[in-house]
Amino acid sequence: MKNLIKYSGIALLMALGFQAQAQEADVVVKENSNTLWDRTIPNFRAPDQRGINEFEPNKDTITDFDGVQVRVGGASTIQFQSLSQESSGVTLPELEGNFNLATANLDLDVLLYDGVRMHLRTYLSSQHHTEAYVKGGYIQIDKLDFISEGFAQGLMDHMRIRIGHMENNYGDAHFRRTDNAMALYNPFVGNYLMDSFTTEVGAEVYMFNGPWLGMVGFTNGKLNQSTSGDGETDPSFLAKVGYDNQFSEDFRFRLTGSIFYSGHNYGRGNYLYTGDRAGTRYYNVMTEEGGDFRAGRISPSFKNEMTSIMINPFVKYGGLEFFGIIETSTGKDKNESDTRTYNHLAGELLYRFGAEEDFYLGGRYSTVTGDLTNTNEISVNRIQLGAGWFMTKNILAKLEYVNQDYNDYPSTSNLHEGNFNGITLEAAISF
Repeated sequence: MKNLIKYSGIALLMALGFQAQAQEADVVVKENSNTLWDRTIPNFRAPDQRGINEFEPNKDTITDFDGVQVRVGGASTIQFQSLSQESSGVTLPELEGNFNLATANLDLDVLLYDGVRMHLRTYLSSQHHTEAYVKGGYIQIDKLDFISEGFAQGLMDHMRIRIGHMENNYGDAHFRRTDNAMALYNPFVGNYLMDSFTTEVGAEVYMFNGPWLGMVGFTNGKLNQSTSGDGETDPSFLAKVGYDNQFSEDFRFRLTGSIFYSGHNYGRGNYLYTGDRAGTRYYNVMTEEGGDFRAGRISPSFKNEMTSIMINPFVKYGGLEFFGIIETSTGKDKNESDTRTYNHLAGELLYRFGAEEDFYLGGRYSTVTGDLTNTNEISVNRIQLGAGWFMTKNILAKLEYVNQDYNDYPSTSNLHEGNFNGITLEAAISF
């Protein structure tokens, strides 16, 4: 406890120190000019407190264009972690209270033409790769004026096209998760128990009509791009339909349903639940050597005929906020004849308060049940209790308590009757 108090004080001082360095404005450099503009790129989710509870960026076709604009942004996050762990299957190492490796992102968002922008994110430091590498990027087209002014305007008033090696839009949970150092959108420290997130080459086409939205897309099914192999990977297909309406100043309701289908991936398996190369937010848990960068998550890892469906309700009334996940994933391994199924349920309830909702308290409960094999069904339960303070719109300090239980794993597994629990403090900056 003494170390926790000491390091908590250090973490708070670090966050206060970062406050002086964080940017309070969207800084955009205009082509052929030395002027810094305080303005936001159109059809773009703000990477600070203003982006909280945004999902797909708004569709806005009334925009101005006066040359290429380049927005340089990024994120930096550090955690103090104090967790304990146990297992009846193996003897797990002790975990000390200390700091995890600080993570960092670099973002480039470029307005290339009226209604056309590019996004590129680079991980400068992550748990799994301490060196810099590109996470992915895309080009987003909201107008076709580069063909001719007003081309297909009636259609493009409602349509959006995204193409790239990008974060694929399956479900709404990925809009509220931590993406390496980008942690401001996530009210907790840990991501979801069955963490659906992947970056694959593909395209998505959106339609917006009032509160209604729809999307269809496809990917090549590969996380690491290569032309080697002979039919080892099938393309994947995804779709989403939803309703999102701000009924009044105090009341908003959103409901979406998504599907992701992959024929087969005989190499490393489908990447929908193993596509995050940055790593878990709970470092070194539940592994004998502490080397599993995805520890703490549940990954079905199907290799053949996988179908995942996710339904997400979101309700916000005043400062009270609810977000839920109802998800099922079915599939086979390469040589299996029978399908196996994993079910994921999660619900989080938050209360945001203060003049600008700068403070919040909340909890999240998650449970996964699944067929580890055709004869062995397991379950995992997680409780997260959290609090947060937006010191500025670019700086968030979080405190989380987590408790996770593993049930019905084989007696030889390091997860047999396993548990980890404890406290994590996180200081996150994004601009």
